[in-house]
Amino acid sequence: MVSPTAFVRMLVITAFAAVLAFAPAQAQQFVTVTTTTVTWTYDDADSGDGADDIDEDAALLGDEALAADGDFAPVRRYAPSATLATLGQAKARFGPFSVIDSTTVRMAGDVTSSTPRQFAAMLAAHPGLKRLEMIDCPGSLDEEANLILARAIRRAGMETVVPSGGSVRSGAVELWLAGVARRAASDAEFGVHSWADENGLEARDYPANDPVHAEYLSYYREMGMDDAKARAFYALTNSTPFDEVNYLTRDDMARFVALN
Repeated sequence: MVSPTAFVRMLVITAFAAVLAFAPAQAQQFVTVTTTTVTWTYDDADSGDGADDIDEDAALLGDEALAADGDFAPVRRYAPSATLATLGQAKARFGPFSVIDSTTVRMAGDVTSSTPRQFAAMLAAHPGLKRLEMIDCPGSLDEEANLILARAIRRAGMETVVPSGGSVRSGAVELWLAGVARRAASDAEFGVHSWADENGLEARDYPANDPVHAEYLSYYREMGMDDAKARAFYALTNSTPFDEVNYLTRDDMARFVALN
């Protein structure tokens, strides 16, 4: 369950992201999507955000210690695949990022206000990185930082990959969308839900013409969706309450964006 303090903190954080636009009713009918909805719970974990604090084995094989950065994390739908442990050992770590080789970086953990800076430091030290493998990414504790990071991923020309057993939820879905090429295994999971502001109001509580909706719609179009798909995807995410998560499949995501 979410503690009152953690919940209020999360509402304040998500308010920075709440700048989007409701899809009209016809846009919501743009696609038929098969989904699974589960209740979202959180575990408090008070820890630092240093680049050397991540327990790689825990990030790969457990959901209780996904990253030292996060105060809490949404529970994934199923246990991570044991095959994730065979993807290679990290040569260097920068926040939630583990550099595997000259072209590949692996991500496990939340995005915080420090993550864009950690990403920039990683690229400065390893400029050849072009493949971002998203192993277990619960989302964002700072939505403004999340969108900054997403655009940095796009500028870096990276492809984003969710391997077999991988999971991206909440704001991490926006990071995956930022890839210049996007890949996902057949069993990859994508968890989405509505945003909520500091008063507990969710996207559906705002009028369709309220400017609060604009930022995500603009971002989705920036990442390659046409206007109809952007509105349909936005409506789909906001059809699930903030404290729940709606799981989409690889094929569901392929209805909105091209996969490679």
